[in-house]
Amino acid sequence: MNGRSRAVEVLQQALGHSFAKPALLEEALTHSSVGQGQKRIADNERLEFLGDRILNLMVAEALMARHPEAREGDLSKRLHVLVSRETCAEAARRLDLGPALRLPGGETRRGARDQDTILADAMEAIFAALYLDAGFDAARAVFERLWAEAFDKVAVGGYANPKSALQEWAAQRKLPTPAYAVVAREGPDHAPEFTVAVEVESLGRAEAKGRSRQEAEKAAARDLLQKIETH
Repeated sequence: MNGRSRAVEVLQQALGHSFAKPALLEEALTHSSVGQGQKRIADNERLEFLGDRILNLMVAEALMARHPEAREGDLSKRLHVLVSRETCAEAARRLDLGPALRLPGGETRRGARDQDTILADAMEAIFAALYLDAGFDAARAVFERLWAEAFDKVAVGGYANPKSALQEWAAQRKLPTPAYAVVAREGPDHAPEFTVAVEVESLGRAEAKGRSRQEAEKAAARDLLQKIETH
């Protein structure tokens, strides 16, 4: 068994689902760059299309259950962040999905196995594969476990965009625009980790880590908003 085959087995264990139709999982893990210029190979674009709709339904269903009094506008804001590329990529990383992806060598060398877009697309495709293999309940069981942390984050203030929310907070109090600064950058070039600090005059300062500068800035803004709300 080669390294990728082992990674696929580990992924199934992490999902808590053994596919009756392994070809569905293989398709969900195959990037469209595989086999370009050669005979057509089934990639995950069609499954991603279906998985995106399934994910939106699961998130909408869960939001309705968790927030029975919320209005449509608030639900839409929360849904937007919960189905975002960043949230899907975070879930994929919890599964350690990257090593199981089917990619050409060039994509692997440029760090594609940890790229938000590729991970997010594969995560959506996996939901479609789960649905086609075992039905909606199988997909929802995985979703509820992987998205629990994301639901907790949007529960605090419902920040669909914490950077915008922090900027609005500062503007309402006639304070300077939030200032962001990279405190540290660690890890290899293909999988860096950024530590970013954000500061607003008289509101305080917060630091957070992320796989990209943008992700770290959002996390820092969210942390500062939460500090402000608890004081």
